[in-house]
Amino acid sequence: FIADYLPSAHGDGMEHRNSTVLTSSASIQSSRLDLLDTIAHEFFHTWNVERIRPKSLEPFNLEDANMSGELWFAEGFTSYYGPLALKRAGLTSLRGFAKEMGDAIEKITTSPARQLRSAVEMSRLAPFVDAASSIDQTNFSNTYISYYTWGTALGLGLDLALRDRSDGKVTLDMFMRALWDRFGWPGATLPGYVETPYTIDDLKSVLGSVAGDAAFAQDFFAKYVEGHDVLDYARLLGRAGVVVKSNTGRAFAGALTLQDDQTGVRITADVPYQSPAYQAGLERDDVLVTVGGSKVTRAAEVEKLVVARKPGEPLPVVYERRGVRISAALRLVDDPRLQLVPIEETGQPLTEAQRRFREQWLSSAARNSF
Repeated sequence: FIADYLPSAHGDGMEHRNSTVLTSSASIQSSRLDLLDTIAHEFFHTWNVERIRPKSLEPFNLEDANMSGELWFAEGFTSYYGPLALKRAGLTSLRGFAKEMGDAIEKITTSPARQLRSAVEMSRLAPFVDAASSIDQTNFSNTYISYYTWGTALGLGLDLALRDRSDGKVTLDMFMRALWDRFGWPGATLPGYVETPYTIDDLKSVLGSVAGDAAFAQDFFAKYVEGHDVLDYARLLGRAGVVVKSNTGRAFAGALTLQDDQTGVRITADVPYQSPAYQAGLERDDVLVTVGGSKVTRAAEVEKLVVARKPGEPLPVVYERRGVRISAALRLVDDPRLQLVPIEETGQPLTEAQRRFREQWLSSAARNSF
């Protein structure tokens, strides 16, 4: 592992066949946990991707785009295990781990993109989104979910589903070890190549074997990996005493990206599809002049005026588009955003069964004492 933390560095983490390069402009003193998060991710790549490798990336073509439908697993499950490893090592808190997992669940739950493409199809967009750039605007915020994010949520969901249906006897750790035994451990005849890369059908087969139920594996992939369904995270996390807390009753106009401006508040990114703001006709680069009859020049003022209303209420706005002022009304809805909260923080007791399930899931098998 070669880490270059320098003020002039561009932040990145990249796994290679027998090494990893990490760069950041942040210092260890000021950004310890963020840097550890990247290190943990790249550490897990030592096994996942570098040895347990999809056939679509083997051999790697250095002269063309490498399109793979398995990046939700290669990168996404790695993005699940990075934070999980830090939690098991005692380097992060339950609250911090829950925050990362909650962000992933919220994204796949609320994003309109989930209805357009599956996790497999999102993976195939990597050549267009991973470190790629273009001067043309896109609507990817409405049509794309990162395979890192979707895969994180899938890794969490599969781990909990396996533990739930087996009462903790079968876990995602066992699935990853089985993949290692079949596809990673044997090594390679030629340096730099993986002898037995896997396909998505191989993942299904190994999952069915580990779970002792081929139908479960087929159903999981059909619904959540190749389909558009979302796991019942509230029920699964409930077994570990983690509550999926919603904002029901709080007014919401859409997750708008706003910028303060002397003439108003500018929308600087795509307006989320089917959100109240979208339904009212607002678009990127529109400038909000008044909200609820009040003149606005700061993004914080817009949020304050929205939450002062109730879901279902109309919120009149005046905005400017290319020099023309337009009036509209936003029909506010319940805030769909959510967060994961340990049940103890909600005033409810943690049961013995929940404590045991949580400990088996989030504690190190080595039972570290720190």
